[in-house]
Amino acid sequence: MAADAEYTEDNIRSLDWKEHIRMRPGMYIGKLGDGSAADDGIYILLKEIIDNSIDEFVMGNGKVVEIKIKDKKVTVRDYGRGIPLGKVIDCVSIINTGGKYDSRAFKKSVGLNGVGTKAVNALSTYFEVLSYREDKVKRAEFEKGNISKDHKIEASTQRKGTLMTFVPDEKIFHNYQFRVQHVQRMMWNYVHLNPGLTIYFNGEKFYSENGLKDLLASNLSAEPFYPIVHLRGEDIEVAFTHAKKYGEEYYSFVNGQHTTQGGTHQGAFREMYVKTIREFFGKEFEAVDVRQSLVAAVSVKVVEPIFESQTKTKLGSQEIEPGGTSMKSFIGDFLKKELDNFLHKNTQVADEILRQVQRSERERKELAGIRKIAREHAKKASLHNKKLRDCKVHFNDEGGGERILQTTLFITEGDSASGSITKSRDVQTQAVFSLRGKPLNVYGLTKKVVYENEEFNLLQSALNIEESLDGLRYNQVVVATDADVDGMHIRLLLVTFFLQFFPELISNGHVYILQTPLFRVRNRQETRYCYSEEERLAAVTELKKPEITRFKGLGEISPDEFKNFINENIRLEPVVMGKDSRINELLEFYMGKNTPDRQTFIMDNLRVEKDVEEDLIPKKE
Repeated sequence: MAADAEYTEDNIRSLDWKEHIRMRPGMYIGKLGDGSAADDGIYILLKEIIDNSIDEFVMGNGKVVEIKIKDKKVTVRDYGRGIPLGKVIDCVSIINTGGKYDSRAFKKSVGLNGVGTKAVNALSTYFEVLSYREDKVKRAEFEKGNISKDHKIEASTQRKGTLMTFVPDEKIFHNYQFRVQHVQRMMWNYVHLNPGLTIYFNGEKFYSENGLKDLLASNLSAEPFYPIVHLRGEDIEVAFTHAKKYGEEYYSFVNGQHTTQGGTHQGAFREMYVKTIREFFGKEFEAVDVRQSLVAAVSVKVVEPIFESQTKTKLGSQEIEPGGTSMKSFIGDFLKKELDNFLHKNTQVADEILRQVQRSERERKELAGIRKIAREHAKKASLHNKKLRDCKVHFNDEGGGERILQTTLFITEGDSASGSITKSRDVQTQAVFSLRGKPLNVYGLTKKVVYENEEFNLLQSALNIEESLDGLRYNQVVVATDADVDGMHIRLLLVTFFLQFFPELISNGHVYILQTPLFRVRNRQETRYCYSEEERLAAVTELKKPEITRFKGLGEISPDEFKNFINENIRLEPVVMGKDSRINELLEFYMGKNTPDRQTFIMDNLRVEKDVEEDLIPKKE
């Protein structure tokens, strides 16, 4: 601030709740996004509304929730108790108002205390609430948090419960769309965590009888070595197995909230699982060997949970309830009793776990020498100058008292393409990794190749994922290649690398394909960038006598233009795996000894310009 700038009472401004939420939405819902990532803001809005319905179910009220999403309008109907009619408007428009402050009613609640629904209201161009209760209905409508219609209480024959409708504001959530696969996964999580609950999403039924066992079975991306172990206790449920894959994979939940970044409960499970296995077999195995290839789900119920962010993606609570048992002791005591008993009764499973630990131990020792050399080489390779143009902050760094929620690594090929992205990127949060030609096809190879191949060794080091995803430096790993056959092949080879050795990068929603325009259509008044032939034809019709440029590669797009494509309007297509996909089967299909016809099929279906329905490829709804 300039030394002579005035600082008076006129500089002090008080924002009402709506203005504050709309001015600082990230404080309430995390990152905004366009819907390509599962943790983008539009899904947080959806979750906040659904959470209230789930709380009603948990309290024994209403076993069905109906959800519809059409033309960006979301409707959620439950059959719980309904909001007390005289408090309907307060509950959706007065901050810090809600029934969850009353611990008698909501001991282990999912929803945000008095904030969530208000945030949805404030960030929506249209918001409507109806509460059916006592054969009456109360209805109110809002625009950007401001009440537009306050309807009188009327008689009703509808079943009791609540109906809420909202349309996210496109001025806040630019170019957004709800991706079906993200919403479906959310619905499956809800029903897996709440056996007996039925959810209908756009007419599709979601239901689970076996809780986390069903969740893990539906998310297994590789063949398990033994049947899923499923253990239940008061306020805790655990399911796990070892699968034919590298790395560790966790699905952790607190009071029904999917803690995608883990937290104290996930950390306690990882630690106490190792302790229980060591004690059962009477040997001090290395923790990394015990957990290698482990796929696990853990859910706990916590009184007054403390999260590290408003969006509740990471649990910070050290105790199961204020002043009560520590999280580590609670989970440790449960595993010591239940898992130890299970292994004694199921010796075949115990034998399989032992064999898996021993396999991991042998491979780790075989790799020890080459790992050391590879790490030293990575340090000497001058990563930050040669291969990696790094950004200044990284995913989960502390910044200004808050954690950095999003950083991006662009993986590109060729000096011109990497040069354009490097010159136009945001140096604070966007990094660039340059490939030298096509990467190696690693299908069927062991992890030894990761350390022997210079490019993969440096990429692994740049991402900081050698041991686990805990140290991941970039939330978005974006493959940025040309939209031609060579570019598609590079995409395929990189996806194969991640699937083979770091599948959790894909299953946790970190890998994307960058969409760049195929055409520039402009006249003297306007310039439009078109990502498909359909968009080009529309632009030509509307602009009249335009100049048309076909971009053959990323290197043809100047840095000045590239800024338009990797800013807040960036178009990313997530690389996703289908619900029933298995890694080994996918790799065999995509990278095995395929016939020419299959190779043609692969290239056709990897094109990002068209809608596709295969399991592994970028999808567009």
